[in-house]
Amino acid sequence: MATRKTATTATPTAPKAAAKKRAAPSKTTLRKAAPAKKPAPAKKTAAPKAPARAKAVAKSPKPGKPPKIVWKPRTFLASHLTDALFKTGLRSYAAYRDLGVEKATGGAVQAHVIRLLGKCDPKVVSIPHYHGVQFQFLYMLKGWMIGEYEGAGRVKMTAGSCWIQPPGIRHQVIDYSDGCEMVEIILPAKFATVEL
Repeated sequence: MATRKTATTATPTAPKAAAKKRAAPSKTTLRKAAPAKKPAPAKKTAAPKAPARAKAVAKSPKPGKPPKIVWKPRTFLASHLTDALFKTGLRSYAAYRDLGVEKATGGAVQAHVIRLLGKCDPKVVSIPHYHGVQFQFLYMLKGWMIGEYEGAGRVKMTAGSCWIQPPGIRHQVIDYSDGCEMVEIILPAKFATVEL
């Protein structure tokens, strides 16, 4: 009888021990499987590449993007018509009288008088473009000019007309009169012009 009890007792304990041994590996497998499900956070770490691209764009701005204006100490300035000197500059059909504002503002502002020269030749004059400025103001002194402005269409400016061109607005000169003359104020003094 003693032998039977030992055999009977030994038989039920053996399967329990075997079951425990089998259960333990399956729990260990589940624990190892849990970290394997974490590739999703790895994708989240790959996502910050977008800000890196944004930084690269900021370092090399697209042409025409206005540079930041840094205000330096300004000096008193007076410019008189008797001292006026007109020179050709950005456009071959225009002569510019520098009013000295760039030097007086340490490069923050440019101001000049523009005289449009000769008869308007659309092949030379009517080229769509935009400027990388933060501010651009014009005031018509003499004559008239027809311009085409993105979002506004064609507008005729006559003596006494003034207008502001928002940063990056696409525009072009369509026609102008003899003796056309205007004042232009731009921030900053140095900027890019992009022809389209």
